[in-house]
Amino acid sequence: MASTSLRCIAALTMLQSPAPPQAVWTGQPIVLVGLMGAGKSTVGRRLALRLRLPFVDADTEIEQAAGMTIAEMFAQYGEQYFRDGERRVIARLMDGAPKVIATGGGAFVNEETRALILAEALAVWLDASIEVLAERVRKRGHRPLLVGKDPAQVLRELAEVRNPLYAQAQVRVPSNNVPHDFTVRAILEAIGK
Repeated sequence: MASTSLRCIAALTMLQSPAPPQAVWTGQPIVLVGLMGAGKSTVGRRLALRLRLPFVDADTEIEQAAGMTIAEMFAQYGEQYFRDGERRVIARLMDGAPKVIATGGGAFVNEETRALILAEALAVWLDASIEVLAERVRKRGHRPLLVGKDPAQVLRELAEVRNPLYAQAQVRVPSNNVPHDFTVRAILEAIGK
C-alpha cells in the first residue's frame, strides 16, 4: 500500500513539474527502444493514439515477413537469422513517414540499425529498473532469450551491454510501475508536445 502511494506521488510530481524538452520532435518516425519489458509496444500504441499517428510493432512485422513467430525463428534458425530479418524490416519501416515504431530489445544494439534510427528518426529509450522489467517479463512466456533462465539475471547481463547503447537515444524516459499514460505524457513532454 505504501509503495503504491509513493509511486502515485512520484508520478504526480513528475507531471506537475514540466521539464524542458530533451529533443524536439519534427515529424520524423518516433522509435521506442529499450530492454524487453520496458513497455515499448504498450506505450507505443498509446503514444501513437495521442499523436494521431500509425503504430508499427517491428516484432509483428518481422513475424509477418517470415511467416513464423520469433520463438520459432530462434528455435529453427537461431538468433542471428532473426537479427538479420529485424535489421531489414526496421530499414523498410524507416521510410520518413511520421509513425511510432516499437522495436525489439536487441534492435538498437545492431550498429547499422542504430545508426539508421539515430539519423532518420527520434529514438526514445524507455528505461526501467531490472526489478520492474523482471516483474513484467515473468507475466509472459514468449521471450526466447529467457527460456529456462532467471529473467532478472538475463536482464542484468543485457542491461550491462545494451544500456550504454540505448543511452545514445535522443530522449530517455523512465518506464516505472505507473499507469502507461504517465509514461506517454512523459514522452510527449520530453519531445515538446
